[in-house]
Amino acid sequence: MKRFMALMLIAMFSVGTLSACNTTKGFGQDVEKVGDKIEDAAEDTGGTDPR
Repeated sequence: MKRFMALMLIAMFSVGTLSACNTTKGFGQDVEKVGDKIEDAAEDTGGTDPR
């Protein structure tokens, strides 16, 4: 059930993102912002600590 909910959230976010930008450049910027947020969250949790 958790996996289903996660997939639904990703699908809803993707639809919102794709409908919000009209150009390839805009889509690339949106993807970059999402990547930055994921990277920041990983750094905050210490998930990228090389220990």
